[in-house]
Amino acid sequence: MGSPAEQGVRIGLSAVVIALRDRKACVLTTPAEDGDAALPFGPFDPARDRTFERALRDFVTAQTGFRLGFVEQLYTFGDLGRASPRATPGPERRREVSVGYLALTADAAQAEARWTPVLDIFPWEDRRDGPPACLAPLIDDLTAWAAGDPRRLARIETLFATTPAHRWNEGRVLDRYELLYEAGLAAEAARDQDRSPLRTAPGRAMASDHRRILATGLGRLRSKLKYRPVLFDLMPATFTLSELQIAAEAVTGLSLHKQNFRRGVERTGLVEPTGRLSAATGGRPAELFRVIDGDLTTGEALGLPLPAQR
Repeated sequence: MGSPAEQGVRIGLSAVVIALRDRKACVLTTPAEDGDAALPFGPFDPARDRTFERALRDFVTAQTGFRLGFVEQLYTFGDLGRASPRATPGPERRREVSVGYLALTADAAQAEARWTPVLDIFPWEDRRDGPPACLAPLIDDLTAWAAGDPRRLARIETLFATTPAHRWNEGRVLDRYELLYEAGLAAEAARDQDRSPLRTAPGRAMASDHRRILATGLGRLRSKLKYRPVLFDLMPATFTLSELQIAAEAVTGLSLHKQNFRRGVERTGLVEPTGRLSAATGGRPAELFRVIDGDLTTGEALGLPLPAQR
């Protein structure tokens, strides 16, 4: 069997880097040649790069000036026909296989880095003030696409919780995006099929299949909040409980019950008061907390509560 290059395969690495900026969950992006936002992306050179993760860290720093902290492998994306944001030069067009990574950071201050609000890319995922304004016309378009097919209608009802019998599942970001893509409502679907879209869902399109990779990363992060305290990787060394709740709401797209959230955080035993107050809230000074020293990746470290408002 020949090498990946001889088989027409090129391995790339894509990074979903999430940080909080101005109370928003943002993703690190770079400009693609067509003007769309792209995830930091680079090729893996087996002759030069010792590991996937080391190669990822190096090219993200080279492209954006940003140094990664926590990194976790997401998934391998290799569907036939996926476009390469930086295609192999010349007549050769090799199959593009991308290994996606999720990274979280509390440091989003690098001047060279570009940060794009995640919910600008997926506006239907923002339910902090109830169902977003874009949802009703989006459901109308999906229903028209379903054309009475009971299986399609059931997927729409389940994924977008359009009836009282269904509960919104914030972790199913990828399933919702892929339904919109299948229905031809995602801008990328028209682009990939080389046609003009009849209707387009709201939100910012991304280069190649990077919106699919980002949907995978956001869904993974939302689901992981419930069983691992990964939210602290987005927080500074000290924070108020209000700031922690704002971060949780920015990531999940949900409005959380204040008192239940605070009681749940205190029950985890993961934070402790510093004995200092923060005046940054603009109102009554709030108590500052910090994460208790220890390994938050162990089985004993629990996730944070996500008690949604009713």
